[in-house]
Amino acid sequence: MAIVIVSCKFSFSIYYFLLLLIIIVSQAKAQPNFLRNFCINDNGNYTANSTYQNNLNILLSNLSSNTEINYGFYNFSYGQNTNKVNAIGLCRGDVKPDVCRNCLNDSRVLLTRLCPNQKEAIGWYDNCMLRYSNRSIFGIMEQFPWFDLSNPNIVTEVDQFNRVLGNLMKKLKEKAASSNDARVKYATGNESDANLNFQTIYGLVQCTPDLSLQECMDCLNGAISYITSCCSNKFGGRVVKPSCNIRYESFPFYDPPTVTVVDTVETSPPQGIYLSLTKVLIYLFLILAFFSCIVLLLVFAEKSKSSHTTIAIVVPTVVVLVLLNLITCICLRRNRHSMAGSNLEEIEDDDDIEIAESLQFNFGTIEVATNNFSEANKLGHGGFGVVYQGKLSSGQVIAVKRLSIDSGQGDIEFKNEVLLLAKLQHRNLVKLLGFCLERKERLLIYEFVPNKSLDYFIFDPIKKSQLDWALRYKIIGGIARGLLYLHEDSRLRIIHRDLKSGNVLLDEDMNAKISDFGMARLLLVDQTQVNTNKVVGTYGYMAPEYAMFGQFSVKSDVFSFGVLVLEIISGQKISRILLGQSDQEDLLSFAWRNWREGTITNIIDPSLNNGSQNEIMRCIHIGLLCVQENLVERPTMATIALMLSSYSFTMPLPLEPASSIGGRTTSLP
Repeated sequence: MAIVIVSCKFSFSIYYFLLLLIIIVSQAKAQPNFLRNFCINDNGNYTANSTYQNNLNILLSNLSSNTEINYGFYNFSYGQNTNKVNAIGLCRGDVKPDVCRNCLNDSRVLLTRLCPNQKEAIGWYDNCMLRYSNRSIFGIMEQFPWFDLSNPNIVTEVDQFNRVLGNLMKKLKEKAASSNDARVKYATGNESDANLNFQTIYGLVQCTPDLSLQECMDCLNGAISYITSCCSNKFGGRVVKPSCNIRYESFPFYDPPTVTVVDTVETSPPQGIYLSLTKVLIYLFLILAFFSCIVLLLVFAEKSKSSHTTIAIVVPTVVVLVLLNLITCICLRRNRHSMAGSNLEEIEDDDDIEIAESLQFNFGTIEVATNNFSEANKLGHGGFGVVYQGKLSSGQVIAVKRLSIDSGQGDIEFKNEVLLLAKLQHRNLVKLLGFCLERKERLLIYEFVPNKSLDYFIFDPIKKSQLDWALRYKIIGGIARGLLYLHEDSRLRIIHRDLKSGNVLLDEDMNAKISDFGMARLLLVDQTQVNTNKVVGTYGYMAPEYAMFGQFSVKSDVFSFGVLVLEIISGQKISRILLGQSDQEDLLSFAWRNWREGTITNIIDPSLNNGSQNEIMRCIHIGLLCVQENLVERPTMATIALMLSSYSFTMPLPLEPASSIGGRTTSLP
């Protein structure tokens, strides 16, 4: 009996041992080793169960659910002050969203295990990179730490191989750096040559999307320059850095680009397909109904030879068919109208807000978070309502925009902000966290941006000194990137229509975030200009064609951007009357006169005495180009981005700008 018991215990021991072994093996398979990782000690360590560790766990646990991963890039922060954690996740451009999520999830588990106490760490898999830090890492080009790997196979035709490889890398870096999609800086390609016996070289380059064109180029140039030392005479190699990476091989190692670089909010077929299907189904129904009626008529006519009976059947049948046709026409007309009327001012159906259902907050939750909308939590107020600071039960600080019941912004403008911001994700746009629509209450819940708005600093004689030229230049670049995303890089083509210093918020790192989309308008893909009978916005920032005739386009926002640039440089409001040689001069006239007379330094804020004169002068030049009277003369935001990032770009000379005082933008029609 004892032998049997011992045997059973032994069997169970073997069973549990094998089970444990299977679990360990499966986990090891699920989380392979990094290609390389670094645990960085320079920024200190955190202790177990500390606030920093809790914030890190919360931030990394959201990796798999965050929508930005659908186009392969994640950059978010969590926490406050010294316990704030910043994280960046980047997937290779050809990796599908589900593979990207799995890769980043594996990374977060393995990286925190390999670097159990370091506040900064970075790890690379073949498909993705994950890094986190307690310092600011967003929008900063970093080349260290880095590593390289090489293919052991040796090249025989070295000179020919290097020439073809050099040509390929040059093409790819330019393509990636100048990508039209602000969310993806990635390029692949191949090149061959008869001198290499038509041997094909395949290449891949990628930057984190938060870099500027020039920063991406600089990072890739640095990586490419390492090839000669790490991978010389090898058939393949890679150089991997925090902000960029390159790879080349003699075989195809990447997949064709995925379609997920397009906004993933469009998870259903285009409306045009639905319209076609609707037409087909309705017409099929009508045809079937018609033939059914004919059959019924023949049957009844055969049974009853009475003409009165036949008329009694035919007339109602014809009436029904006519009504069905009318209903069909109305339905098709409404469908066409909903497709053509993509501007959100024409939306009247509350069901449109369903796309943001996952963002809906309970009114009671926000009431508690803002201490019943107390005066102590009031951050400011505008034409549409009051903004309050709040704190959710999770500890997250929020900003709540409570629209006044009698405000000019009705349900239409409210839906504008919800529908637009729910679809938009960019580091230079204020992030919508949710909304509330209960009873007569309409609330918008945003990320909390601690440094208030741009006008709080630049127009205050004391606070403006906190914004040196480096910060002002950074703010100008951030606004430009945000507008470029709205105009060209987002799936939605959006015109803000109320861009001004008060609608540019500044986060804790003084990064610019464009806010207040209540007046924004959508353009269809092939639209360049729209007319409106309702001119809204702020005097001085309005383009002349919009203020006078209600015509707005992306060039209207460019005009507003130009005004902003001149305000940032001068520290003066556009609406302020400046005393010049004439009795009265607005900021645009003042800038133009000094440009024409060669005394443009008169426009520069005296507190910018340590700023780069070349950069300041270049930005004044850009500002004057943006405020040209003729919209054709104004550059696009894509061109402006190049002007800001490349000194080799030759800019045209500006003409006399529009005037906001005494000129054609003085009053509304």
